[in-house]
Amino acid sequence: MEYRTLGNSGCVVSAFALGTMTFGQETDESGSHAQLDRFTAEGGTFVDTADVYANGASEQIIGRWLAQRPSRRDEIVLATKARFPMGEGRNDVGTSRKHLAAALDASLRRLGVDNVDLYQLHGYDPLTPLEETLRFLDDAVRAGKVHYIGLSNFAGWQLQRAVDLAAARGFVPPVTLQPQYNLLAREIEWEIVPAAMANGLGVLPWSPLGGGWLTGKYTRDERPSGATRLGENPDRGVEGYDRRAASQRTWDVVDVVGDIATERGVPMAHVALSWLVDRPGVTSVILGARTEAQLVDNLGAAGLVLTDAERKRLDEASDPEPADYPYGSIGREQRTRVL
Repeated sequence: MEYRTLGNSGCVVSAFALGTMTFGQETDESGSHAQLDRFTAEGGTFVDTADVYANGASEQIIGRWLAQRPSRRDEIVLATKARFPMGEGRNDVGTSRKHLAAALDASLRRLGVDNVDLYQLHGYDPLTPLEETLRFLDDAVRAGKVHYIGLSNFAGWQLQRAVDLAAARGFVPPVTLQPQYNLLAREIEWEIVPAAMANGLGVLPWSPLGGGWLTGKYTRDERPSGATRLGENPDRGVEGYDRRAASQRTWDVVDVVGDIATERGVPMAHVALSWLVDRPGVTSVILGARTEAQLVDNLGAAGLVLTDAERKRLDEASDPEPADYPYGSIGREQRTRVL
């Protein structure tokens, strides 16, 4: 396992993180604890959750695991998030001081800890003044409840605004950004990744396998049945499949990932994860699995190093080909200079 600093901080984390959205929903408690045990045994140190994962059950499961293994707390870099509804009250959503204060305390209770290492805004809130949000986060750090703060699902201008406002007011700055990022979703490279890198934020990609597309799960000849990791629903997943399947770029990427996997004698997931973990700005790739076996398989990507020629093939097949201005040839040249 490789280790890197958490953005522009001195905190060290594993290059692969354990995402726990499945805990308490698709993965029961014993299975979740088995994943945590295996992840740490393989050298993993970064565990990511959120209050809304299984309506708090994910945090509770992690909390009980930590309670049974108290020595692990110092080894684990523990991250959680808040922003989305946990109740039906008018203030049970957003990034207001009122909501975040209640959300943070609730997360600490469920996790059974006095503080979390990384507290992330799960999304931008257009209704709450950003200064109010950042001031609360600064207070939470000064109170010892949080060590570092991060952002998730922020646009480039939102990220920059948060960084600039924190600097202007003397607040603790964010150190990470958690966006969707994979071979099929590279649009964040146009502005968001350069903004993160310019400000010292480490990128923590979620959905690194594109919802299963980069594992070879889907084919041209067979539409999904509706069986997903969120349960059986004959309508779920079909719309997304049709949209992605209609793009030739999708199949070009899947084909190249499959070809390289065959040439290397490794699963397709290893190729996709190896490409992502070495992208500029990436600190740690968040892995999500239903079973311990799936987690172990994905962790195998840590031993794969792609050649420059293989990366070039993947880059060319997955290029999102934006309109020429401002992200086309001009933007590509500018991004190359930054990245």
